[in-house]
Amino acid sequence: MIITFKKDAPKEELEQLRSALEEKGIKIADASSDTVGLYGLIGDTSVIDKEKILAYSWVTDVTRITVPYKKASRQFHPEDTVIQVGDIKIGGNHPIVMIAGPCSVESEEQIMEIARGVKKAGAKMLRGGAYKPRTSPYVFQGLQSKGIKLLVEARNETNLPIVSEIMSSDQLDEFVENVDILQVGARNMQNFDLLKKLGRINKPILLKRGLSNTIEEWLMSAEYIMSEGNPNVILCERGIRTFEPLTRNTLDLAVVSIVKKLTHLPVIIDPSHATGHWELVETAALASIVAGCDGLIVEVHNNPECALSDGQQSLKIKKFEELMKKAEKLAAFTGRNM
Repeated sequence: MIITFKKDAPKEELEQLRSALEEKGIKIADASSDTVGLYGLIGDTSVIDKEKILAYSWVTDVTRITVPYKKASRQFHPEDTVIQVGDIKIGGNHPIVMIAGPCSVESEEQIMEIARGVKKAGAKMLRGGAYKPRTSPYVFQGLQSKGIKLLVEARNETNLPIVSEIMSSDQLDEFVENVDILQVGARNMQNFDLLKKLGRINKPILLKRGLSNTIEEWLMSAEYIMSEGNPNVILCERGIRTFEPLTRNTLDLAVVSIVKKLTHLPVIIDPSHATGHWELVETAALASIVAGCDGLIVEVHNNPECALSDGQQSLKIKKFEELMKKAEKLAAFTGRNM
């Protein structure tokens, strides 16, 4: 439920209303702007008499929200959320943010060469996996803490903020200390214990859509994070599992428009996992810009033929440079920039 009221509402009466609502077990989120007062009510609002609230002379409207994701809903928060990392802003009408780097951090030489290459090409953030969730227990699982340290070294040299995937709440302290954006992978999208703990920190969370999850399930996972107090959620579409075997997943580009209508959160696209083939990454990335995404996260490797994971979907640095040049032109065509 949303209560809209005039900015000059009497403070004493506002406090009376808040107290009466809180006594009924309702949590209140103040989403007021410079021009209008707005309370978002979270909880069982069936106990609230709408007519009694409208009796206040300074209340202009009372609206019931029908979607289950209250904090993520655009009804609750009509203005776009903008996530800030240093001087980089993600969302709204800000530049489209390119995040690039290897699927896995493999060595100091590898991550440093890639970091330098993607920065020179125009990337704003560095991605890299230190802890790797893999289908098989017998393949490379990542360098883990050593990988995090190497990412920090790359950030120190290039000034690129780092994005890396957290797999367990046991890793939380390490990630909070070292990583700029904590990524929740597709397999962990409904790891609700992890989501709750990520909601209690004050760092941006990049939430990937699950392998076969609906949009509502995805937004409800965002709600888990936001309900614990962390509003800094970035949604990432990485393709969903369908019957089509020629691509790794099926990129659901319609999700950009749908999610931007339903929610105020930024949306980025992962064309690498969505397609699974480096030849398709550029086309999917450019199409995502036209669709209105707020950012892209692309896998780049200096020697993909020898990569320890996902080499087949990784761009070489030269190909990434070519993608960036095309992306800049296309972004300008849509009224934005990179």
